[in-house]
Formats: sequence, C-alpha cells, structure tokens
Amino acid sequence: MTALTCARCGRTDAPALPRPPLPGKTGLEIRQTICTDCWAEWQKMEVMVINELRLNFMDPASQVTLEQHMRKFLYPGAGEES
Repeated sequence: MTALTCARCGRTDAPALPRPPLPGKTGLEIRQTICTDCWAEWQKMEVMVINELRLNFMDPASQVTLEQHMRKFLYPGAGEES
C-alpha cells in the first residue's frame, strides 16, 4: 500500500487511496494528497451536505456547490490568507 502525507489530517505515512475517487484532475489530486481515512470521513459528510442542502445533481450548480464543500472539508485553510 502506498503512503502519503495527508493534506487534511497532516499524518505522515498515511494510507493512500488505491485509485482516484473521482474522474479527472480532481480525482488525481485527491488521490495524491488525501488519505483513505479522511476520504471516508468526507463520504459520510457528503451525504449530510447533499441532504441538508437538498442538492439535485441534474442541476450543474448543485455539483459545483458539493465540490466547494468537499474542498473546504478536505483542504481546511486552503485559500485563506493570514
């Protein structure tokens, strides 16, 4: 199993995902920077976000909203300036 330093939890030698969890560039980025444990946490949170915001995946705006929430969850502090 491949290991990495997780961008979310900061663990070094954390287990990497066996394959990209999403298609395209985003999936590759997540596979290279997020550990399996943090991805599993996101999957639980994802269900709550979808239900709470009543996202409809036939609407492209809902897909954008979910990706924004995913990035905030997986990369806390990214894009914030101190």
